[in-house]
This record gives sequence, structure tokens and C-alpha cells, in this order.
Amino acid sequence: MIDEATQWRRFAAPLPPDDAARFMDCWQIGEQEAGLDQLVAGLLEHQAPISETVRAEISVASEVWGVRRALAPGLGQCVGHRQEDDGLRLIERDDAVQPSGAYLSIDEALAGPLVVPWIACIRCGQVLARVHDREPWGDVSFLPMHYMLFTPGRSTPTPLFAADSARDAWTELRTSCAQT
Repeated sequence: MIDEATQWRRFAAPLPPDDAARFMDCWQIGEQEAGLDQLVAGLLEHQAPISETVRAEISVASEVWGVRRALAPGLGQCVGHRQEDDGLRLIERDDAVQPSGAYLSIDEALAGPLVVPWIACIRCGQVLARVHDREPWGDVSFLPMHYMLFTPGRSTPTPLFAADSARDAWTELRTSCAQT
């Protein structure tokens, strides 16, 4: 597993030196939210290409720091890098699916969750998704109640990750693919 400082240095790599330094300064003083905002703005401004995996990693970091919804539109517009990638794709869909009972290995207290696909592994077909409650007016809740990995079309039990475990779920997606 990559430590956070290494990950942030990788995020900064496509930026011009001054922008990269400002981004890293935000991380060093504990202003991760502002840093992620600067990162996406800098990637867009300089048309700096990033791989699909880095795009997904930035989305996960943004989710951890509570700014994913705000940064998702800009992150989706960042220029893609044409280099070979390890097959992860940010799918960032807004449409939720209602899973069947056999689809999730969850108890009855969680009946009625909405699953929002988020990041897909092209090699193994697994998808990392956010699991949300349905608001009374029908939309998904702002914050996810869980994260889960699943393979579309398979009805095998699905492990759930806690609401504060986006990074753990991301790590499991990356490591479980190597096991398939």
C-alpha cells in the first residue's frame, strides 16, 4: 500500500512546479480539501494528462476528504493519459440501482439501499460502489452508508465496508483483482 505522502507527490507530478508546490503545501499544513481543489483546477488549467487509475485515486482521496461531489465534474473533464493503465476506470455514475436480496449479503436493517457504481476494474469486472439510503423525495442520500465491491451479473455475497472506509474498499478492489 502506498503511503499518503507518496500518493500526493504522484498527484502533483503532472503539475507545473509552482502549482505542485502549492498543492503539496496544502497537504503538509492539513488543508487536504483545498489541495484537492487546487489539484483538479491545475490539471484542468494546464491540460495535464492523468491516467484513469490516477483519476480514480483522486476521486477516492476526494471522497475521503468530503469533496468528491464538488470535484467530480472537473475531475471528469481532466485530460486522459494515453499510456497503458492497469485497467481501473472512474465510472462516476449518478444513477443508482436497487439490488435484489441475493445480491447483497446484508441484514434486513439495510433493506432498500441504493447502489451507485463508482470505479470499475476492466480486467476482472468488479465494481466499487457507494451504498446510499434513499431520501424521502427519492434521491440518494448525500453521504454513503457503506461501500461495496460487486461483479455485475453475479449474485454472490458482497462484502460491505463502513461509511468511513472508502480507502479500504479501494485497496480491496486493487488487491482482489490480482487474486482473480
